[in-house]
Formats: sequence, structure tokens, C-alpha cells
Amino acid sequence: MTFAGINYLAIVIAAVVAWLASAGWYMSFSRVYPAALGKTAEQCQLDREKPGAFLPFVYAFLANIIIAWMLAGVLGHLGPGQVTLQNGVISAVFLWFGFIFTTLFVNYSFHGRGMQLILIDLGNWLIVLLVMGAVVGWMGV
Repeated sequence: MTFAGINYLAIVIAAVVAWLASAGWYMSFSRVYPAALGKTAEQCQLDREKPGAFLPFVYAFLANIIIAWMLAGVLGHLGPGQVTLQNGVISAVFLWFGFIFTTLFVNYSFHGRGMQLILIDLGNWLIVLLVMGAVVGWMGV
């Protein structure tokens, strides 16, 4: 399913798989993540019970669609025959290091966030981009 050179099916699959990988990543840190946020487990539970508590999950999925779409655009600019799984993963690492790592590190440093939270969130976005790069590179743009 392509339109104007973009494989939208690859974008949706990349976004879904990355969203699920992100959920798994944060679930694996369920004991330490609240403390890294500066909250207790009880505070996090109360946050989950608030109206609209599901919205960040929707926003994360929409953001994943946009990220996958932009990554597909970057990969498409590599030229004919260059959209491969390997180039998808390599491009994902470059984009993560150049934009995500630098941005989060600076922002979290100014916000006084601890290194543990920075590392957890950076790891999440690395996994998200790697999954997306692999899927889009494998399926093509």
C-alpha cells in the first residue's frame, strides 16, 4: 500500500510495533520508573485513575505514526535500492543520537531530572527508532 512513494502500511506497522515495544520497555521498569519520576507507586496509581489518563497513550501512538512517517521520508531520500533493513537501523541510530539523545539530555539536565530517568527514557526512544527503522527498512518506503 504505497502512495506518492510512501508505504503507509509499513508506517502503521512500525508505529504499532514500536508502541508495543515501548510499553514493554516501561513495564520492565515498573518498579524503578515511579521513583525516577520523583513519585511514589501510590501517586502513579492515582494518576492512572484521573479522567483522561489514557490520553498520553493515544498521544504516544500518534507521535509514533509521525516519527515512523518522517523516518520513512529520511530513508526514502537515501535513493533507489538503499531502503534496507540495515540502512533503516543505521539511520535510526543516527537520528536517535543526533536528535533524541541530545534533546532529552539537555532538557532533562535543565529540568534537574536524575540520570536514571534520562537513561530509561533514552533507552525507550532508541528502541522505538530501532524498531521503526527495521520495519520501514525491511518493508520499504
